[in-house]
Amino acid sequence: MRTSKIYLIVVTLLLIGLLAACGGDTAEAPAVEEPAAEEPAAEEPVAEEPVAEEPVAEEPVAEEPAEEMAPVTIEIFYPVAVDAPIAAILDGYIADFEAENPNITVEPVFSGGYGDVKTAIQTTVEGGGQPPALGLMLATDLYDLANAGIIAPLDDLAGDAAFLDDFFPAFMENSYYDGDLWGIPFQRSVVLLYYNKDMFAEAGLDAPTSWDELAAAAQALTVSDTQWGIQWPSGWPYWLFQPLAIGAGQNIVGESDTEVFFNDPKVIEAVQFYIDLSAEYGAMPAGVQGVWGTAPTDFASGQTAMIVHSSGSLPGILEQADFEVGVMALPGKEAGTYATVVGGGNLYIMDGAPQEQKEAAWKFIEFLTDADRAADFSVQTGYIAARQSSYESEAMQAYLAETPQAAAARDALQYAGREFSVQNLGEVRNIFHDYLQRAYNGEMSAADAMAAAQEEADAALDAFR
Repeated sequence: MRTSKIYLIVVTLLLIGLLAACGGDTAEAPAVEEPAAEEPAAEEPVAEEPVAEEPVAEEPVAEEPAEEMAPVTIEIFYPVAVDAPIAAILDGYIADFEAENPNITVEPVFSGGYGDVKTAIQTTVEGGGQPPALGLMLATDLYDLANAGIIAPLDDLAGDAAFLDDFFPAFMENSYYDGDLWGIPFQRSVVLLYYNKDMFAEAGLDAPTSWDELAAAAQALTVSDTQWGIQWPSGWPYWLFQPLAIGAGQNIVGESDTEVFFNDPKVIEAVQFYIDLSAEYGAMPAGVQGVWGTAPTDFASGQTAMIVHSSGSLPGILEQADFEVGVMALPGKEAGTYATVVGGGNLYIMDGAPQEQKEAAWKFIEFLTDADRAADFSVQTGYIAARQSSYESEAMQAYLAETPQAAAARDALQYAGREFSVQNLGEVRNIFHDYLQRAYNGEMSAADAMAAAQEEADAALDAFR
C-alpha cells in the first residue's frame, strides 16, 4: 500500500508539472488534493492493529500453568508428649492444607517431646542423612540449632510478611538471632499460678498480689499431713524459677546471648524466697520438688491449694477440678506487681532440606499460624494462640466467654520476661540447675550457690563472647 501511494503521488506531480508547462489554468489546482480521497488506504495498517495485539493479550494466560509448583513431599517432626490429642489435630490440619495445596504432601513424624524431636533431627544430620523440612522444637534451642547449621534463616522465605507483626512480642523474643528470623512461634505457653478460689473464699483470702501475700496465703491454707498451701515443681527448675527472679526485679538472662545474672542480689533474694516458703512458712514440701507430672492432679483433687505450672495444663485441670479455678501471673515481690515467662516451641525449617521443600514448608507454616487456625488450636489444646488477632475470632470469643481462665492466661503475657536462652545453652543451663537445686536442698546457701553458678557459667560462655 505504501508503494502504491508513493507512485500515485509521483504521477500526480508529473501531471501537474505537465499542465503547468502547457499553460493550464491555475483554477484546476484542486486536483492536487486528490490524494485525500485515498486516505482510507493510508489507514489500513490501523485496521490490522487488533490482529497484531491478540498474541500479546493472550500471553499471561498462556504462561499461567508454568507458575504452579511441582509436586513435593515434606516431613514435619512434631512432639506429642502432652494431654491434648495433638496428633489427631495436626492430621486434620494437614488434610485441610493438602486440599488447598494438592501439589504438596505433608508427612508428620510424631515424637515424645521437644527434646526427642531435637535429638532425632540432630542424629539424622550428624549421620549424613537428609533432615525433615520442618520441625517443632523449643524456642530456647535457637542458638544451638543455628550454630550447628541445622536450621535455616527464614527472611528470604518470609519477605516482608506483615503477619509477623501480629505475633505477641513476648513470643517473638526467641525468634531472632544476629538480626535474622529463624523460628515462628507455635504451641506456646506461660507459667501461671493456679489457685483454688473456693479454698481462698472459705479462708477469707483474696488472690495474692505480692510475695508476702502469697506466702501468707500458702501458710494459711496448709493443713498438716493432708493439704499443702502450694506446690512449686523444681525437678526442671529454671522455667518455673524465672518468674520469681523477674518478680524480684532481675531476670536471670539479659538482652545479650552471652549474659547471665545468676549472682545478682535480686536473683539470690528470689532463690531465698523459694526456700523460705518451706523453711520459714512450712507451706510446701522442702527441697527439690519432683512433682511436675503430679502437681495438676494434686491441685484438682484438693491436695494443694495452689500450684505453679504451665498454661498448657489448663484444660486438664478444668476437666478434673470440681471447684472454681483461678489463674494468674505470679505475684512479684512488691505489691501490685506480677511476673511470668513464656515457653513452648517454634516452627523451624531445616537448612539441609532442598529449596523446593523449604518453600513448601513455609507455605505450611503460614497455613498453621493463620489467625483463625491458631485460635482453633488454642481452643482445642489450651495453648495460648501466638497471634493477637486470633482473639478476635468468633470461635475464640465464644471459648473465652465459657473459659475466662484462658483469657487470664493470655493476659499474663503482659508481664512476661525473656525465657532462659543463651549460647552454649545445654551446659549453662545444667550449671544453673545444679546449683539452684543445691540451694533448694540446703546443701549450699542461696548466695554461695549463685556465686558458683555465675563463675562456671561465665567460663562456659567466654568462648562465645
